[in-house]
Amino acid sequence: MSGVQIRKYQEEDAESVKEVFTLGMNEHIPSSFMHVLKQPLTQMVLMCTFCALVTSSKSFLLPVLAVTLLLAGARLGIIYMFNRYIEATLSGDLRDVTNSYLRSKDSCFWVAESEGQVVGTVACLPAENAPGCLELKRMSVRRSHRGRGIAKALCRTVADFTRDRGYAAVVLQTSMVATDAQKLYTHMGYQKIKEFVLPDFFGKIINFTLIEFRLDVQPDGQRD
Repeated sequence: MSGVQIRKYQEEDAESVKEVFTLGMNEHIPSSFMHVLKQPLTQMVLMCTFCALVTSSKSFLLPVLAVTLLLAGARLGIIYMFNRYIEATLSGDLRDVTNSYLRSKDSCFWVAESEGQVVGTVACLPAENAPGCLELKRMSVRRSHRGRGIAKALCRTVADFTRDRGYAAVVLQTSMVATDAQKLYTHMGYQKIKEFVLPDFFGKIINFTLIEFRLDVQPDGQRD
């Protein structure tokens, strides 16, 4: 991690932070699309559509065109789902990082900087659904700077902050398509505690699963 500094967020980091977050989220679109293609419902719809049109039209052109359009529609649906989440985040906590994360002693936002460029981000704040825990959020590292230990250092920063503030554990949520993130958290000692399907309509249709992890940082599990 030579040449990389982890520091607290500053106002001039705003656009870089949004860019790192957006690029990181968009990377999951191809793997999410492949996940959709593997779903039994998707395969059944594609097969039934193809067979029905082959039988009725006596031609392969129309069925192939129909399946192509269905695949394009599925990809557009995935893109829409991610764009909606990105827009909600950019207009939510990332619209004003200072107010969202730096006004309380129990929350913070850090960036990893290399040669004057923001190459990674992470944040934490009190978890709404896990009393006595902090939630790790907005973990992302630019693709060009991965493999240098930056994500591990950001994870340790959050764990140290959580321990120093007297909280029992760090919790986080990631998606089933973020396989590299899952490996990272497991390597850092996080335990998978539950999985659940994204509760909105499209998430249920494509069986898009979120995974919750937890890292205990206080031996007695209690705040001071």
